[in-house]
Amino acid sequence: MTPQLQQAIRLLQLSSLDLHQEIQEVLAENPMLELDEEETTQEEPDIGPTEASNESASTDENIASVNEHIDQPIPKDLPVDTDWDDIYQGIPAPTPVSESNDWDFEQTATSGETLQEHLLWQLNLTPMAPTDRAIATTIIDAIDSDGMLTLDLEALVASLNIGDATQQVDPADVAAVLARVQQFDPVGVAARDLSECLCLQLATLRDDIPWRERAIEVARNHLDLLAAKDFATLMRKTTLDESQLASVVALIQSMNPRPGAAISPAQTEYIVPDVIVTKVNGRWHVELNRDATPNLRINPIYARLVKRADNSADNAFLKENLQEARWFLKSLTNRNETLLKVATRIVEIQRGFLEYGEEAMKPLVLHDIAEAVDMHESTISRVTSRKYMHTPRGVFELKHFFSSRVSTNSGGEVSSTAIRALIKKLTAGENPRKPLSDSKIATILKEQNIQIARRTVAKYRESLAIPPSNERKRLV
Repeated sequence: MTPQLQQAIRLLQLSSLDLHQEIQEVLAENPMLELDEEETTQEEPDIGPTEASNESASTDENIASVNEHIDQPIPKDLPVDTDWDDIYQGIPAPTPVSESNDWDFEQTATSGETLQEHLLWQLNLTPMAPTDRAIATTIIDAIDSDGMLTLDLEALVASLNIGDATQQVDPADVAAVLARVQQFDPVGVAARDLSECLCLQLATLRDDIPWRERAIEVARNHLDLLAAKDFATLMRKTTLDESQLASVVALIQSMNPRPGAAISPAQTEYIVPDVIVTKVNGRWHVELNRDATPNLRINPIYARLVKRADNSADNAFLKENLQEARWFLKSLTNRNETLLKVATRIVEIQRGFLEYGEEAMKPLVLHDIAEAVDMHESTISRVTSRKYMHTPRGVFELKHFFSSRVSTNSGGEVSSTAIRALIKKLTAGENPRKPLSDSKIATILKEQNIQIARRTVAKYRESLAIPPSNERKRLV
């Protein structure tokens, strides 16, 4: 493979964000390339003699008015309608300027306080003995991002007692410090299991909250029955009727099983669509997102310098960079043309999805597109990986439009994506008292002329993160 072909293949498989970074690096290294930006300049208006004289007269009047105010004596007590504390109290400290010229906006915008930092800040405000503070610091270090304590008391005591044998930590002291840490914000932090996490949150509610005590009882003693949706046994052990148990379950479900996630949220990932699909005059129109790929051109001034045709080192440097710039522009053009060609063909095949949704998705594999655009399947795989299409139904990866075929009773074919959409629709509209089993879903699909096995239904249901029927059962 030639270097030019390697570069073309590498650009083809880059996402829009990676391609933008690659372009920035090439622009920094190759002086022959530059951004093709249309610069617009605004000319200053020509002021006539009448306008100029009027402006001069107005300016003289303003200067005279200012001088008149300056000459007046300044009173000792100036009238104010605010206080210095009101002005400067809420102003944040300025961000320190780094010695480097690089400024990462995304890191600055998304960098927030971690859960450990939030808990240590509260610990510094809590009066404690040095030994208790060391225990609390160890406990905070053992808390994961969800706010749960990853070590039990025995492991905490063992980790604290490593070292000086004359100063052993008492397990009762560790338990007492743990109880104090569990009072920190967010509520439910430092719990050893889900039951304790829910009980900590329920205990902070007001005493007049209905069913508070019974919710604590269920969360502490019968959480396994609640997780298994065994409402009959739960009602028998708690002596609650169905409506009362429904109120208790609703109160428990209003708690946060992951209290630490609110302090340290997950990193935000941005997606820049490579292709934009719109409907114009009843026809679907496909175009590249020009904002994702900036326009490049060869610097005309440097290109004219190459025409000197001398043998100097500077001219040789310019010739080499000119050739590399042409290769890069050609590879970039090939990438855009291939991406547009593949996306257009996908839209032609999946117009039903754009019109009616996932239930109208047609079966499609890489070989179908490769045959339609006369390219190799490996090329189609590269051009559809990490490339996104913006449609009126949302932003989807190009891989989303590919799915396997499932035969129908009449000899036709239906895509697996359409079957997943049907399963999702069936489970969303089922009776919550009697959820549909996988066998029942397979039977319903067979009635719709879709031949599918129960285990295939289970596989598709699990891919949609839909729990089995016994876990979907709930009280109304």
